[in-house]
Amino acid sequence: MEFRDLFNLNKDLVFNLALQYVQCIEDAEEITQDVFMSVYQKLDSFREEAEYTTWIYRITINKSLDFIKAKKRKKRFAFITSLFYEDGQSIKHEYADFNHPGVALEQKEAMSSLFKLINELPENQRTALILMKIESKSQKEAASIMNLSEKAVESLLQRAKKNLGLKLEQAKED
Repeated sequence: MEFRDLFNLNKDLVFNLALQYVQCIEDAEEITQDVFMSVYQKLDSFREEAEYTTWIYRITINKSLDFIKAKKRKKRFAFITSLFYEDGQSIKHEYADFNHPGVALEQKEAMSSLFKLINELPENQRTALILMKIESKSQKEAASIMNLSEKAVESLLQRAKKNLGLKLEQAKED
């Protein structure tokens, strides 16, 4: 398959999946660019052991998780560097605001809190939850994308729901 065709068929899928992980349009756009750079560079070595879409989903998930890890490292560094300002009062880097299209303003804070809790889940649980509950993938599709058995994905989803429920209860108590 030609790169241009892969891009045109999958650009929205990649952007929307990345957006589920980072909840920020600009970050999702950056991840989308990274994904398609990888697809372009690795297209000749694609062995067609899976569908192109499954392969692209895997790349997107990995790039999204890598982006989140890198951003967390930058935030820790930004916090440390803010300690060295002359006045000692101002913070150089602020945390990014929640920025997700389609969420009404009055729901923005609640959605931000929910996505923050989802992002605290272990990576595999988070991925299973996003693929099946937000991206509406079947258990079989999610298993293929995650390169796991359907039973393993089902187990991850159940643990994700349980852990998310516990986090929501704890947030209400706080």
